[in-house]
Amino acid sequence: MIPALMTAVAILALGGVPAPAAQVSYYDVTRGAHPHDVAPAPDGIVWYTAQNQGAVGVLDPKTRKVSQIALGDGSSPHGVIIGPDRAAWVTDSGLNAVVRVDPATKGVTLFRLPANFSDANLNTATFDRKGMLWFTGQSGVYGRVDPATGKVEAWKAPRGAGPYGITTTPNGDVWYASLAGDHIAKIDTVSGDALMVPPPKPGVGPRRIWSDSKGLLWVSFWTTGEVARFDPASKVWKVWRLPNSKHGCYAVYVDDADKVWLTDFSQNAILRFDPATEKFDSFASNRRNASVRQILGRAGELWGAESGTDRLVVVRE
Repeated sequence: MIPALMTAVAILALGGVPAPAAQVSYYDVTRGAHPHDVAPAPDGIVWYTAQNQGAVGVLDPKTRKVSQIALGDGSSPHGVIIGPDRAAWVTDSGLNAVVRVDPATKGVTLFRLPANFSDANLNTATFDRKGMLWFTGQSGVYGRVDPATGKVEAWKAPRGAGPYGITTTPNGDVWYASLAGDHIAKIDTVSGDALMVPPPKPGVGPRRIWSDSKGLLWVSFWTTGEVARFDPASKVWKVWRLPNSKHGCYAVYVDDADKVWLTDFSQNAILRFDPATEKFDSFASNRRNASVRQILGRAGELWGAESGTDRLVVVRE
């Protein structure tokens, strides 16, 4: 039996110097859930999408108690984030709707996409600074939900299929990454138009995107196993290759100290990258084929969903 809690020392992937000790913990969720995305909430609870079971899951790390809330017939939830209202907001490809789950009552509210976007394959969401929720759909869709009125709008993405990760910068700009479309794009939050920005070289497969505190955009390059930084002001890219990888950089998240966290499918690991030193720390899973598809954090914690092992993982510093 593998212990649910273990202490790990991350080894610096470049330079060979031991990194500071960090505690890596694992939490089992419902068997067969295939947890895709995870969202730690300010109250200490951790939400996740049980993609294979049409539900959103709730973990209390203190007690290790797990419960699930069914989202409806045909549900196949992909992304989950915590909104300004502290509710869980879910992008559900099966229901073709954005779903709000009330943290107190566990009530479920659906915001369905317009009829002319009937198969969006919803992916990920972000809130802008005005409280509007923006979402992506891999079928070639992006759009927004106004939580105050319930109005849902959607647009066809440039180059069609591919919109995946999405983020909001400190000044309120909204950007998404297009995996199949091989670009990133800035959404005009007034008109809904999208301005495409090509990657530094073709064929990199931008998968997810996150902003740091300065508004610099960090992008995971799935196809080439790289992480890239784009400066919207100077329009300059900089790229780093993940240690020992040629493909499989999936998730990206920037913490409150501007450290960049990534997942590497080829090395079965979560990575921490320090832009100041350009060094990587690696936290490999203690089980094979963890397949961490998304990561999010809160102060002192980085959470991931091991979709391949039916577990959540946290790195505490």
